[in-house]
Amino acid sequence: MTQHLGLLTRDTISLVLAGGKGARLKHLTYNRAKPSLPFGGKYKIIDFTLSNCVNSGLRRVNVLTQYKSSDLLSHIQRAWGNMPWQLGEYVNIIPAQQQINESWYLGTADAVYQNLAQLKKEYCKYVLILGGDHIYKMDYSRMLRQHAKKNADISISCIPVPSHCASEFGAIIADKNLKITRFVEKSADPPEMTDSPGNSLASMGVYIFNFDVLERLLLNDASLEGSQHDFGYDIIPNAIKHEKVFAYVFDNNGTADVPAYWKDVGTLDQYYQANLDLVSIAPELNLYDEHWPIYSYREMLPGAKFIFDSEDCRGYAVDSIITAGCIISGATIRRSLISIRVIVNKFSYVLECLILPNATIEEDCRLYRVIVDEDCVIPKGISIGEDNAKDAEFFEVTKGGVTLVTQGMIDDYTSYHSKCKI
Repeated sequence: MTQHLGLLTRDTISLVLAGGKGARLKHLTYNRAKPSLPFGGKYKIIDFTLSNCVNSGLRRVNVLTQYKSSDLLSHIQRAWGNMPWQLGEYVNIIPAQQQINESWYLGTADAVYQNLAQLKKEYCKYVLILGGDHIYKMDYSRMLRQHAKKNADISISCIPVPSHCASEFGAIIADKNLKITRFVEKSADPPEMTDSPGNSLASMGVYIFNFDVLERLLLNDASLEGSQHDFGYDIIPNAIKHEKVFAYVFDNNGTADVPAYWKDVGTLDQYYQANLDLVSIAPELNLYDEHWPIYSYREMLPGAKFIFDSEDCRGYAVDSIITAGCIISGATIRRSLISIRVIVNKFSYVLECLILPNATIEEDCRLYRVIVDEDCVIPKGISIGEDNAKDAEFFEVTKGGVTLVTQGMIDDYTSYHSKCKI
């Protein structure tokens, strides 16, 4: 008999692995962990995973951090520190502490292994393991219900993707009963779905383990020489041989209130596109959905302000998102996402850009398909994005023709041009 959903969620602890570097995002993650990157104007990436937990009725959440986590820790404390601990609801931060020996987390599995003692104290039957670095809406309770119904030891959430994209993920082969028979992590030749040639089932990095099974697997893995101590490379492939491991296919598993949405934002192009999709007329990700809100830290900011209204100097925005605390001062914004506390000055033109919080764009600038990093000041009169070859001398230009600009790059740019004028 399937256990009641309320009991299932109460018996579950969520672990969010938020210590990754996100190296493919280049300069955006040089000084911060990927889960703390801004998204959608006013959120952090990790807010989507944490909101999924809360909206799914999973209110016991531990966030494991490691890489350059100060910004992430500050955000979680402010945005998620008001959960009622006395009612058994919390978002708890667990920094890497060298719990077992003098090493930091050696892999995703090792991160959980080093915190087994903490899990034992919290008395759970199931452990939901999540990444903190994807943008998605997902009702984990539906996956938990299937896990219990199938009497599974391990469940892995997966989503169909074109096979040529699946090499970035773990690829799954499952039988008609959804029992997983093969799992290959980041293979150059990922296995295709038997009933859908050209497509593969890609792991979303969302796992449910029975606690006793997880403990046994992690203890065994910790003693193996040559192991990468990683769920995808080691734990899952070995578990398939002996445990009941099932796939939970995320595609079409949404409800009318919670449509299935999942995006990997591991590269600059993916990150840019996922943000810019929000300004479209009917974006895939609906941030206005009151049935599945995305929670975050709410700063006390004034509304966005548009000033000047003469023919040659008019502050306005079209097909764009302008968030709180922004001042559009005689500038033109088109098809762009402008994050909180951004100032765009007179005669500047911003087209299809992602401007991150606290940035300032001075007068007479022209920006096209540009990501402007937090706290960056774009100097007067500069043009970026209209000549990729020229931009690449100072800025990061992606394969998709998006230009990333950070304050360090701007400093190098202005220093070079100052010397040229001498």
